[in-house]
Amino acid sequence: MPATEESKVIDTILKRRSVREFTDSPVSTEDINSILNAGRWAPSGLNNQPWRFIVIREKDTIMQLSECTHYTKVVAAAPLLIAVYLDTENSYNHTKDVQAVGAAIQNMLLAVCELGLGAVWLGEILKQSEKVNSVLECPESFELMAVLAVGKPVLKERTSTRKGLEELVFEEKYGKVWEG
Repeated sequence: MPATEESKVIDTILKRRSVREFTDSPVSTEDINSILNAGRWAPSGLNNQPWRFIVIREKDTIMQLSECTHYTKVVAAAPLLIAVYLDTENSYNHTKDVQAVGAAIQNMLLAVCELGLGAVWLGEILKQSEKVNSVLECPESFELMAVLAVGKPVLKERTSTRKGLEELVFEEKYGKVWEG
């Protein structure tokens, strides 16, 4: 891969931020398809592709889902929600499949960023997964993993910090600090 492409991927990873405020602009079908395609190209064990996505654009459905979380305002203001599920009927190892769904979510978040849109990964809504599943009329085999709120971000500076590598990485064995 040419260095310019590699640095573009890394730049997107480093500039991605959670976005919780959106304009009223709708997300185009073309952009939605790009986001979903990024998700479906995530790695999965045995290439079982255990993820399933439900695209939510109807305001009534968005409002019903906004009542399933403490982040009501974030969900209610989003022009697009994507509910992300693990299809347990297509699962071979729960832990590996949950990890695969997480990879699909990250791919979608990076695609959102690259498209000039914003998104936030909502996990707190999992506390109300039965209610979410009822609203979306999904099969019992679908286990809710997250809901992504997506839209054109309200322009404002978003910052984030990360721990240093020396706090997170060890060389060979725990306790020997990485000096890379």
